[in-house]
Amino acid sequence: MPRAIYTKDYNAIVERLKKTRLESGLGQVEASKKLRKTQSFLSKIESGQRRFDVLQLKKFTKLYKKPLDYFVK
Repeated sequence: MPRAIYTKDYNAIVERLKKTRLESGLGQVEASKKLRKTQSFLSKIESGQRRFDVLQLKKFTKLYKKPLDYFVK
């Protein structure tokens, strides 16, 4: 079984996170400050180098003003 970080579904969520950040007009630095994380934290998530959990995803949904199901459809 492949690791979840490399699955098609996981990669789709990561791509939606990045796309939504860009559509929100936020750069990585600005978004990471609002999340109270470092820019490298966000960069690693968006590049697939770092996993994130459901609680972190919840913070992204609040920041980007999107429902959870937008990311996990």
